[in-house]
Amino acid sequence: MDTFNTMRTFRRIVELGGLAKAAEDLGISPAGLSKQLRALEAHLDTVLIQRTTRSMSLTETGRTYYADCCRILDELEMLERSIKQQSQRVSGKLRVNAPLSFALSTLSPLLAEFLKQYPDLQLDLVMEDRLVDAVAHGFDVSIRLRNTLEDSTLIARRLASLEQKLCAAPVYLEKYGTPETAADLHRHKILNYSLAHTQGVTNDSEAQEPDSNALSPNGDHSQVNNSLMLRDLLIAGLGIGALPSFLADPAIRDGKLQRILPALVNEPRHIYAVYPTSRHLQPKVKAFVDFLSQHLPRALQVG
Repeated sequence: MDTFNTMRTFRRIVELGGLAKAAEDLGISPAGLSKQLRALEAHLDTVLIQRTTRSMSLTETGRTYYADCCRILDELEMLERSIKQQSQRVSGKLRVNAPLSFALSTLSPLLAEFLKQYPDLQLDLVMEDRLVDAVAHGFDVSIRLRNTLEDSTLIARRLASLEQKLCAAPVYLEKYGTPETAADLHRHKILNYSLAHTQGVTNDSEAQEPDSNALSPNGDHSQVNNSLMLRDLLIAGLGIGALPSFLADPAIRDGKLQRILPALVNEPRHIYAVYPTSRHLQPKVKAFVDFLSQHLPRALQVG
């Protein structure tokens, strides 16, 4: 027996004052409704309604059952309404994982704007350059900067793309000379980002992607696992390296770095929002991903 549905049916019988009106209201036959009422009474092992051919009246037990039905059904309706309102409101804790350099340089002002827009939301941001398991660590959304994403059961939404730019400080180029071709890089100190999918640069004309050792055959290279540190080492004049545009562009604009060999381009990286697959996407996740999709391209252009 569907208890809640049966309680609702009984309530309508009492409120409308008879089986015929209740049957019409519920869209079933009077005989079918009478059968449901008899089944309810048999289930409860009591008589709820005294019935004659002309009238009906609640028994004492029926009056008690009706009052409790109204209370329980009203509380259930309030609970369902509250849950639906919660499910539609952007609130609660949003756990986000993002690369450290990207979060500090680009994501930070956007997060401030996002939280002002959704004051009922609490942010739990974990900045980590290494790729982590979003599901195992309980993240609602992970921001990933990758050339490509591996096959996954997660949903990935591309938010923007980043150009990789080969850069060096003017002081370094004055001391060691500016490379004019890819072959010239073999004579230079190379700085790499160790967590990148690929190292070095791609020569469009030769369709090759040399690795870090190929660029510096004598092993004259260093690597770090943080793009901000890589940028600072390049600005300090310690070598040549590829930076994502959100770090390279401000330094180039300020004269701290100089772009070299623009024809040599690393495979572009894409910014993805990755989140667990869900039949009903949580409003907080949808709001965050939609916000980034709208504002991130503009932030990258300004940066």
